Amino acid sequence: MPKPTIVTLPGDGIGRTVLDEALRVLGAAGFEANYVESAIGWEFWRTRGYPLPQHTLDLIAEHKIALFGAITSKPKDDAFAELAPELKEKDLVYSSPIVGLRQHFDLDICLRPCRSYKGNPLNFIRRNAEGGVDEPEVDVAIFRQNTEGLYGGVEWSNPPAQVHDALMTHTKFRQNFSHTAVGELSISTRIFTRQATERILRAAFDHARHHGYSSVTLCEKPNVIRETSGMMYKLAQQIQISEYPDIELWNTNIDAQMMWLTKNPENYGVIVAGNMFGDIVSDGFAGLIGGLGFAASAQYNSDTGIGVFEPTHGSAPKYAEYPVSIVNPIAMIEAACMMLDFIDEQTISSRIRDAIAIVIAEGKVQTYDMQRLPGKVDVVDRGAASTKQMADAIITRL
Repeated sequence: MPKPTIVTLPGDGIGRTVLDEALRVLGAAGFEANYVESAIGWEFWRTRGYPLPQHTLDLIAEHKIALFGAITSKPKDDAFAELAPELKEKDLVYSSPIVGLRQHFDLDICLRPCRSYKGNPLNFIRRNAEGGVDEPEVDVAIFRQNTEGLYGGVEWSNPPAQVHDALMTHTKFRQNFSHTAVGELSISTRIFTRQATERILRAAFDHARHHGYSSVTLCEKPNVIRETSGMMYKLAQQIQISEYPDIELWNTNIDAQMMWLTKNPENYGVIVAGNMFGDIVSDGFAGLIGGLGFAASAQYNSDTGIGVFEPTHGSAPKYAEYPVSIVNPIAMIEAACMMLDFIDEQTISSRIRDAIAIVIAEGKVQTYDMQRLPGKVDVVDRGAASTKQMADAIITRL
């Protein structure tokens, strides 16, 4: 078999640091690949006016698999302020390059697993009826529709006349907003399509069946957002009855789910949601397994075979300036494991995860977040492992 070619996208801030450590771990585990690096992120926006270069899209289209570090993303006005002076007259508007990647390649399925490692001092605990402490095992796979919904980008401030006129045909809009001046309106749409909704639902049910989960929980808000969440729930019911009768379908509202996940997280297996609610609930569950230092994400299109794999943390530019990197690389390494799973290299991904589990259970090597230290420049002197030291410990166990 020829070596696969992986497109690496370090991005901004700590992206390069954690990506480099993940590549070291992949090599130590015996994974052989050709790596080609490409650009994405804030510097390209600031200096060239676009954060997602065409040559990056071309490379991903050719090689199909990308490992992504992190990007800096800022609000509209802040993004414009940082443009090079010669670009400010070109009517440029910043948009997230990772969202651009998802939409360009129709990476509509996003999987965010949240599994707790035994011995992680950041794991969620709760008091039990006897006055002691329980540490429930968390093993949740969250499927998030990745290209539509509130993140679809169909938005207006001071909407044009034809948009306003169309909205005025809706009774609720006329009742509640007809007296608001158009210049005072900002509107974001929430668009669900039947095709994409069915795809994410089937991906969730397929995962549950393949990995032995007994239930799929739809986490939306159909009692209030009746058209979009309502459609998703109706389709989930139809798909479950006709195709997956062996798997239970649970229905929770996003607000109630955020309460229940800290009461009984062990009850949930696979969760599926639209774009915004999937983003929210995945961060909530990530908090139960140690936070962003342990949270990874896969976004892919199963028809084209294109996949992008990343940690869910940001670029943390402050930490990128430290003389010794202190950030936890496990999320990036977990993202690399998800990439291995996607390209049918499960033996290697299992070896890496086993090595991570041993290092965490031993408790001898812990990054600053695992020691609950503030992210100061001196934490390595206080006993916390650096980014490299954590990767070294995993490689030693390999």
